[in-house]
Amino acid sequence: MPHHPFNPEHLALTRRQFLNRCGMGMGALGLVSLLGSVESVTGAVGDANFTNPVRPKSPQFPGRAKRVIHIFLNGGASHVDTFDPKPALDKWHGKEIPVHFATERKTGAAYRSPFKFQKYGQCGLEVSELFQHTAQHADDLCVIRSMKADVPNHEPSLLLMNCGEARLPRPSMGSWVTYGLGTDNQNLPGFIAMCPGGYPIQESQNWQSGFLPGAFQGTYINTEHTRLDKLIENITNHYTSLPEQRAQLDLLQTLNAQHRAARAADSQLDARIQSFELAYRMQMEAADAFDILREPEAVRQRYGDSVQSRQLLIARRLVERGVRFVQVWHGSGQPWDNHDDIETNHRNLAGQCDRAIGALLTDLKDRGMLDDTLVICSGEFGRTPTVELPTPGANAGKQNGRDHN
Repeated sequence: MPHHPFNPEHLALTRRQFLNRCGMGMGALGLVSLLGSVESVTGAVGDANFTNPVRPKSPQFPGRAKRVIHIFLNGGASHVDTFDPKPALDKWHGKEIPVHFATERKTGAAYRSPFKFQKYGQCGLEVSELFQHTAQHADDLCVIRSMKADVPNHEPSLLLMNCGEARLPRPSMGSWVTYGLGTDNQNLPGFIAMCPGGYPIQESQNWQSGFLPGAFQGTYINTEHTRLDKLIENITNHYTSLPEQRAQLDLLQTLNAQHRAARAADSQLDARIQSFELAYRMQMEAADAFDILREPEAVRQRYGDSVQSRQLLIARRLVERGVRFVQVWHGSGQPWDNHDDIETNHRNLAGQCDRAIGALLTDLKDRGMLDDTLVICSGEFGRTPTVELPTPGANAGKQNGRDHN
C-alpha cells in the first residue's frame, strides 16, 4: 500500500472544530473571567509581542497598599446603629424631625438606636455593641461618615459604590485596581468576588470590567459550598487525569504551532489556549487556596464557624497568595435591607460577621500584612434616623425598621 504524506486538509476535524470540542472539563470555569474575553487579548501565545494583561505592574506613584479585601454589607446596613452614633435621637425619639429625608418609603418620627455605643481605643472611636470584635481594632480603623448616595434605591447605589457611576456600565473598583497593578499570582484570578448562596442585587455588574478588557472582570465564587468542586464549578475533571490534561494542552500547542506556520496568526484561538493553560494551573492552586482545613485549628476557631467566617478566612488565604482584590459579599439578594425589626435583624446579621472581621484584622496584623492590605467595609447606603411607617404593599404590618437613606 503506497504511503501518503500527512496533509492537514485530510483531517476529519478542523483545528477550530477541535478546539471547540476540546473543553477538557474546564469550560464552565469562567475562562473569560480568568484571562478576559478572547477578543480583548491581543497578541498570541508564543508570540514575542504577547503580553499577559494581568502581569504584575508598578504603580505610577508608590502606594502603601498592595492588596484589597472589600467586605460588602449589601442591603444597606444602618450607619446610625453601627459606626455613626446620633445622640440627638435620644432627645427627638418619638417626635417629628423638621428635616426632609430622601427616602423610598414613608417614614415617621425619630427612632433612636436600640443599640448601645461605646468608645474604643486611644482614639475614642464610638462603635455600637453590634461590632464589638471589630471595635477592638479602633485605632487601626478609619470611619468615613461624610459619604452619601444620590438616590435611595439599591440598584443605582450599588453601581455607584462599586463602579463610581449609577447608570453607565463603568469598570468596578476591583477591575481598576487589577488593571493598574496586575496580580502577583498567575495561577489564580486577580479579582475574585465571593457571595454565598447566589448573586447580590445587580449581580455581576457589581464586579464588571466595563470598557476595560474582560481579563479584569471579577470571578464569582459561591462560598455557600465547602467542597472545591462546588465552590468553583467544574474545577475538577473527573474523567481526565492531570497528566492527560497536560498532554492534551501540549497537543493543542503543537497544533497551534503547525497552524501558525501555514496560516496567518489567529490571536483569538491562541488566547483561548492561554486561558486553558491558566485553568489547568488553577486546578492545583485553588485546591490549596480555598481549603481552610489546611489552617491550624486555633486560627479557624478565632474566625468562627459561620459562612462569613469561612469566606473571610478564604479571603486572607487568597491575598496571602498574591490575589490583588477580593470582594466579600454578605449574602445573595440584600440581607441587610431591614425595613422591619431592625434590632433583631441587625443583631443577627452582625453576629454572623463581626467576629470574623475582627479575626481577619488580627490575623493580618499577626502576619505583618495589615500595613499593606486595605480592608474596606461598606454598603450601598445608610438608613433613616426615622422609623419606617407600615404601608399597604411590601412592608405592610412591619414595625421598627428603617428606610433607605
